[in-house]
Amino acid sequence: MLRCGMAGVDAVEARSDHVFPRHTHEQFGIGVILRGAQTSASGRGMVEAEAGDVITVNPGEVHDGAPIGDGGRAWRMLYFEPALIADAAEDVGEGDPRAFEFTQPVMNDPRAAASFLQLFAAMTEADAPLRREELLLFLLDRMRERRRGNGPLPSTRISAARTAIDDAPAETRTLGELGGLCGLSRFQLLRGFAASTGFTPHAYLMQKRVDLARRLIARGTPLAEAAAVSGFADQSHMTRTFSRKYGLSPGAYAAALR
Repeated sequence: MLRCGMAGVDAVEARSDHVFPRHTHEQFGIGVILRGAQTSASGRGMVEAEAGDVITVNPGEVHDGAPIGDGGRAWRMLYFEPALIADAAEDVGEGDPRAFEFTQPVMNDPRAAASFLQLFAAMTEADAPLRREELLLFLLDRMRERRRGNGPLPSTRISAARTAIDDAPAETRTLGELGGLCGLSRFQLLRGFAASTGFTPHAYLMQKRVDLARRLIARGTPLAEAAAVSGFADQSHMTRTFSRKYGLSPGAYAAALR
């Protein structure tokens, strides 16, 4: 069990040759097999999953699990309280009132697997609330069987969210808050923002934070203080983000300006 940054979510990483008897969970489960393979009962009959496959389970769905072969298997799994998935799924479905359910116990979808692993990493990081929301919505949209053909929203619809980030990049933001400024659902905001700016709200926020940090460092602000004032979790977080964007560390940048 790993510490998880979102309430109502359990993060599990396991390596085991254990044979699980038939059981149910109260939560939705989404995971990826990292190594080995397993066979299991599900609400859709017997299924097999191998390395790289996405696996899912619905609340109350009877399932079990046994390794295939002698090497056991390894996996990562996130378990979500039903209200979290229902809320996110309603956003992704843009108000579709039908009850959400995973219809495929096993999915061979490399993009969905990659999205899940990004979400798992964000869930177990200390400071990524906006990114966690984004990745969960992207993953659920990827896993939907029905897709809507709506085009991108006009850039004017997301201008209030963009302005809010521009004006106060150090502030902690949520998709719900930013969407509320624009009169949009979280998923509408996420899709429209990315179409308009080329960034998700989280990525755009990080751009603005590192820009603020650069200005502060150029004025002689100590690195730790620049990180705190710019909204980074700590100086190392600022350093990683700064170095990716500018190709040199904040310390090297500060030294060059002396």
